[in-house]
Amino acid sequence: MIGKLEDINIEGTSSRPSISLNAKTGVLEMSGYSILENTAQFYEPIIQWFENYDMCPANHTELHVKFIYFNTSTSKCLLGIFEQLEFLYKGGADVTVVWYSSDEDMEELGVDYQNLVSMPFVFKKLDE
Repeated sequence: MIGKLEDINIEGTSSRPSISLNAKTGVLEMSGYSILENTAQFYEPIIQWFENYDMCPANHTELHVKFIYFNTSTSKCLLGIFEQLEFLYKGGADVTVVWYSSDEDMEELGVDYQNLVSMPFVFKKLDE
């Protein structure tokens, strides 16, 4: 499956996040702003990618979340992504979420997500 899973690379804008998903290396990154008009439509193929990735993950999966700001509808999509990774982690895979924050509010959001799923989170400061 891993040979068939295409990497996703989306360049960010002032309202759309940068997304980089590399199935071979297991290094995944989401960054910038996510304040989209149709959030569910944007994240649908990304969540589908994670569902497919679960079938044949890399030896180590590391999701770097470097959002500066995201809206409520994005937070629901993020939870869906974290739940996919949690499924992978509970299956015995090596999974880490690295949550970057530039302020206290974003750090608290990361802690909230950490409390909702059972997998390791690492917290770092986002250098702007």
